[in-house]
Amino acid sequence: MKKIILTTAFAAMVTLSCQDKTKEKLDEATDAVTEEVTTTIDSAKMKMEAKLDTMKDRANSRIDSVKLKSADRLEQAAKKLKQTVKK
Repeated sequence: MKKIILTTAFAAMVTLSCQDKTKEKLDEATDAVTEEVTTTIDSAKMKMEAKLDTMKDRANSRIDSVKLKSADRLEQAAKKLKQTVKK
């Protein structure tokens, strides 16, 4: 009877101590995955911000180019109007 009680008590202790180690490992793994996901998200965010800045710069330069062309064409049209009016 003593052997059965001692064996049961020992098995219970081993099971409880294993659960604590498993829980610690799970917590460590969860923390590691959380940190990796956060790092990946931050990296992707930085890359997208850089691409957006590049696209904004390109768009602004194209807009400036269109403004200059429009201004040139308006000046040419104004010159033609002046010449037509003089005649």
